[in-house]
Parts: sequence; structure tokens; C-alpha cells
Amino acid sequence: MEASRGGLVGLFGRPFLNLEPYLDLKRLESLDDEICYALAQVQTGYTGGSHKAMGIVPPSMAEDPYIDYGQVIRGFSEAEFATFLSLGQEPGAFDPKLRHTYEFGEEREHPLTREQMLFLKYKHGVYFPWKVFYELIPGGYWSEKSKAKDFTREARLYFPRTVAFVQSLPFQEIGRCTVMGLEANDHGTVHRDGEPEEQTAPDHFITVSPRGNKRLFLWEEEARRKTPVTGRAYWFNDFDYHGVEADPFFRYSLRVDGVFTPEFLERLGRDFEVSSGS
Repeated sequence: MEASRGGLVGLFGRPFLNLEPYLDLKRLESLDDEICYALAQVQTGYTGGSHKAMGIVPPSMAEDPYIDYGQVIRGFSEAEFATFLSLGQEPGAFDPKLRHTYEFGEEREHPLTREQMLFLKYKHGVYFPWKVFYELIPGGYWSEKSKAKDFTREARLYFPRTVAFVQSLPFQEIGRCTVMGLEANDHGTVHRDGEPEEQTAPDHFITVSPRGNKRLFLWEEEARRKTPVTGRAYWFNDFDYHGVEADPFFRYSLRVDGVFTPEFLERLGRDFEVSSGS
């Protein structure tokens, strides 16, 4: 795949696709009511916080002041590591002398517990961008997010209208469904979800912002330029750098990963290839 627009790979020659004309969004106000009420009752977690250690931030932002938990853990002394372990599920399964051989966090062998995340934030100043993270369909490892899975029992109980809406979307398989929320004044750190040179085709997903107030943008590193992503439902190439602007209020989005139906993908291809002149 070739980059366009001075650094963005994009989709069909465009930086992103606004999917509002292709989806039935009449229920979004009702979904917003349900999601907010449900989030007040279920246990949510954190996500993000280690993009630098994962090597997925643009070079121009690698030295920003926001502290990365992967870098913090790598710098622990034996005593600090033992304290960190005491907040995990199996502290006795690790040897502090071998602390540099273990990997913790997202996409790693040992996920962080909520207690460890909070300790990393409180004691070591780690910045977790998405402090409200809830999985209606747990996706497993990132590479497994498009493989068919089912909604949790809790999701069906607390988010029934949302589940029905997601099932109505043009996917032939759904492998991951999450709510991702940002607290007031927090920003989503700029990162990408893979190396464009290694991508054979864009991953299929739809992001829905029921209120349309989550200000996602795409980042062109060479030009140091932002491209705002507009619409209450959209698809972009997540191998392009992207982030979320800070705002003085809580906002969230629903992201659904899977495999689009051939009919939906063909329709997008026809419409956007024609409109882009290709």
C-alpha cells in the first residue's frame, strides 16, 4: 500500500471515510443514554499508556513529557519491582532478579491489573489516555481482533440496545467491540497500530461517536499536520498515526472490529473510487 497526502496511507485515496450515509444512526441518542447509564454500573479499566515502549508513536512525539508505563517498569529496581508485583494476580510467580525478562501490559504476556495501573499512575506519574475502557466483546491480542467472538453475558445484560445496534452493522464477523472513553482535559496520545510497510490491506472496523464530540485526528509526521476525522461513524486506516484532542468534558466512542460483508466493502469501493476519480 502506498502513502498519500504527504504521509497518510488512508482508504481509497482518502484520509478516512465518513460512514454516516451508509449506516442507520437514528438510534444513537438512545444508545448514548444506555451506554452512559451502563458505564456507571459496570467495572471499567484503563488502556493506552505504553505507546512509546511499544514503538508506535511518531518520532516527533517520542520525547513528550507524558510518562510511559513500559519505560517505568523497565527502570524498576528489585525493590520497586517487588512492590509492583504485590499488586498483581500472582506475585510469587516472578523473580525480581529476572525482572528485565518479563513483559507487562497490553499485547504482552502479563496484563496489568487495575491495582497495578492505579499504582503506576499514582506513584510514577504514568499517563493512561483512555481511563474508561470496557469490552463488550473481548478481542484478545490485537492480531485476533477480527476473528469471530461473542458478546459477554454482562454486555448483553447492561447494553442490550448497543448489542443489537452492533449486530446490525455490515460485518460478516465481529471479533472485538469496545467502549473507549477519555476523561475531561485528557488527550489520546498519537500512535499507529502497525507499520504501513507491513500492511497488505486496511483492517476492517467502524468507530461510532454517538454525540459526535470525540475529536479524532490523523497525524502526518513529515508535514507535522493534523487532519480532523468528522462524522458520528467513520473508518480510517489505523496504520496511520492518529490521536484525540483534549476537551473539557468526558467523551467516548464505540469501536467494532471484524470483517466487513463483501457487499458493504464493494459499495464503498465503488462510491469512493468513482468520487476520487480513480
